Amino acid sequence: MKNVFAFIFGGLFSIGLMFSGMANPENVLSFLDIFGEWNASLMFVMLGAIFVAFIPFQKAIRRPVTLFNEKIELPTSNKIDPRLCIGALIFGMGWGIAGICPAPAFTLIGLGYYQAIYFIVAMLLGVWLHRKFLGAK
Repeated sequence: MKNVFAFIFGGLFSIGLMFSGMANPENVLSFLDIFGEWNASLMFVMLGAIFVAFIPFQKAIRRPVTLFNEKIELPTSNKIDPRLCIGALIFGMGWGIAGICPAPAFTLIGLGYYQAIYFIVAMLLGVWLHRKFLGAK
């Protein structure tokens, strides 16, 4: 049953990305172009996501289990270290170059943008390299 819910909510998220325009890399890149033709729509999508997620995250902090009584693994460290900073820098540069982050990449394939496959292959290669050489801590 939980897989059915994951499929439904994942599909709902994908539809939200399409309707908000955030699956379109041009919208993301225009948001990042603060000195050019800046498009603030991504800011409103982010604020909406924060608003929707705030209460569930507060509940997860107090009682870290799912509706199916499965434990939620929350981060135990709040340390800002070089690995975190380098990872954030790489993610940000990739996002700024391509205008795509992981979830919209899969949405783009569903919309027929085969170019997203290049991004997904590079993303999966990066995950594999990280696990092989640095290991998940």
